[in-house]
Amino acid sequence: MRISKNSVRLDGKAMVAVIAMVFVVSAILVIRTGSGQTPSANPPPAQIPSPSPASTNDATVDLTPSQLNAVKIETLGTRSFAPEKTALGSIDYNEDAAVQVFSAYPGRITYAPAELGDEVKKGQPLYTIESPDLIQAESTLIAAAATYDVSSKTLTRAKALGANGIPVKELEQAVSADQTAEGALKAARNAVRVFGKTDSEIDQILSTRKIDAALTVTSPVTGRVVARNAQPGLLVQPGNAQAPYAVADLTTKWMVANVIESDSPQFHRDQSVQATLMAYPGRVFDGKISKIGASVDPVTHRVMVRCEIPDPKDELRPGMLTSFVIRISEPVESVAIPINGVVRNSDGTMAAWVTTDRHRFSQRFLKLGLQQDGNYQVLDGLQRGELAVSDGAVFLSNILYAPPTD
Repeated sequence: MRISKNSVRLDGKAMVAVIAMVFVVSAILVIRTGSGQTPSANPPPAQIPSPSPASTNDATVDLTPSQLNAVKIETLGTRSFAPEKTALGSIDYNEDAAVQVFSAYPGRITYAPAELGDEVKKGQPLYTIESPDLIQAESTLIAAAATYDVSSKTLTRAKALGANGIPVKELEQAVSADQTAEGALKAARNAVRVFGKTDSEIDQILSTRKIDAALTVTSPVTGRVVARNAQPGLLVQPGNAQAPYAVADLTTKWMVANVIESDSPQFHRDQSVQATLMAYPGRVFDGKISKIGASVDPVTHRVMVRCEIPDPKDELRPGMLTSFVIRISEPVESVAIPINGVVRNSDGTMAAWVTTDRHRFSQRFLKLGLQQDGNYQVLDGLQRGELAVSDGAVFLSNILYAPPTD
C-alpha cells in the first residue's frame, strides 16, 4: 500500500485537532469542579440542619386538640423560697445528757439490779460494790465514836467532881480531849458520807458497831440505761473503761454531720434545721444547730456541724442516717413553676413553654434558682400570671427538636 506525503500531512493535522479538543474538555471540567459543581448525574439532596436551642428562643409549637391532653397548663404564681443547704448525717445520743456511771472507789460488784433499757431516776441505785476504802472509813468512824464516848464520860465525871475534886489542869485536859474526839468523829462521819452513806445509815453503823461494806452507786441523771457492763464479781476501778453503766437523757438527740468546707461559713448556731429519716418517711423533725466544729478536717475538708433535735417519744435511734436542711437566710418571694414544666436542652439551657390561647406554645429560656417542694424558683424568663405548661414540657420539646414523621 502506498502512502503519499499529502495523506501523511493530513493525518498529522487531524491529530493536532484531537489533542486540542482534549485540552478544551479538561479545562471545562476543572472550571466546573472549582465552582462547586460535580460532574455526577445524580447529586445528593441538600441537608437541612435541625433546629438548635440557640436558634429557637422564640420557637413555637402548635398542638392539636388530641395532643393537648398530653400537657397540663396553669397560671404561674409566686411562692416563698427559703435559701437552704442540705447535708447528710447520723443520729447520736445527746452526750451532754449522757453519763458514764463509774464508782468513785475501787471494789468488787456485788449487786447490779438495773438492766439495759430501764428508765431510771436521778439518785436511783444502779449497782453496789464491796469497797476496801469504805471498810477502812467505817472502821475509823467506829473507833472515833468509841473515843468520843470515853472522852465524853471522862469530861462528865470531871465536871461532877467539881473544882475541889480534881486539879484544874486535869479538867482542862478532859475538856480538850473531848473536843478533839468530837472533831475526829465529825471528820469520820464526813469521810463515810463521801461514799454515799446517808446520816441514817451512818447512825445505824454507830449504833450496831457493824461495818456495812456495800457501796451503792446511784444514777446522776434521769434517763435510760443505754449501756450495762456490770456483772456481780467484776472488779471495777474509777475511770477505767468500760463504765459499769451508762445513762442518757433521751428526750433530745444529736444529729451530727460533716458539711463541705465551702458551705461552712453559712452555718451559725441556733439556725433552724429540718431533718428527715428513712425510718420515718414523710415526717420532719425540727431542731437547731448547737455547735460548729472549730477546725476543718485536713483529709476530707469538711466541718462538723452538730444539731440538737427534741425527741420526747424516743423515736430516734443512734446510728440512724438522716438528711437535714438548714435555712441560711430569710425566705424570698419569687415566681414558681413546677419541675415538670421545665426541660433541660441538649446545650444545658433550661426552658419552659408559655401560651396565650392554649393552642400555640412558645419556648422561653429561664434562669432558675432554688428547687423546693417540687417547684423551681424562676429568677428570669417568666412573669407572674402567665399561662405556662406545668406538666409535659418534654413532650413539646420533643415535637420541636424531633418532629414526628408521617
